[in-house]
Amino acid sequence: MKTNVNTWLQKLFIISAGFIFTPIFSQVDFSSTRFGLIAGPTYSRIQNAHNPSSSRISFYGGALAIIPIGGDDMFYLQPQVEYLSAGEKGDGETVYANNYLSIPVYFKAYFSEAESEFFGQLGPRFGFLLSQKVENPSRSIYSVEQFGKSAAFDLAISAGLGFSYKRKLEIVGRFDFGISNNLPDLMGKEPQDGATNSTKRQHVLSAGITYIFD
Repeated sequence: MKTNVNTWLQKLFIISAGFIFTPIFSQVDFSSTRFGLIAGPTYSRIQNAHNPSSSRISFYGGALAIIPIGGDDMFYLQPQVEYLSAGEKGDGETVYANNYLSIPVYFKAYFSEAESEFFGQLGPRFGFLLSQKVENPSRSIYSVEQFGKSAAFDLAISAGLGFSYKRKLEIVGRFDFGISNNLPDLMGKEPQDGATNSTKRQHVLSAGITYIFD
């Protein structure tokens, strides 16, 4: 039942995003697109999955485009292409690492037209699994050979807040709330506890530094 609810939530999210972004695209000025680079640390966990578990610190980095929406200097569409390393750890040397080609697509709004200003951003993040590394799993069922293989696709809603210096150098903090089931094969497997049949959502907290070219 929970799997069906999770599937419907994903479909509802995608449909809602379509309704939101369709009118935005009609006002996008692609001719004024600027490009930039972004990188920073990540702090991630997978909810309701491994026991014991702890957060994993890693990194992400990639490129972005910042595309004006409308005629002012406040609203932008910001797609990004990143390498993102997430997952979680266990006790001691136990590691459950997931590495993605990550594609967030943000609606970005500066708080005013000033060159140096705070901004907020919100949008979907699409993750495509590049590789997975499981080291010293605490239970055999967590191994890739049994039920610990991560899903090939990871969907999250990403929200961030940052500050821009002269629209060139920016710092941003963001939180990616996982929507999809990151470990579908682990559903219903032992140990039998409160998290056994719960969706295994991957959440990522990150900080980033961006440089935007003229």
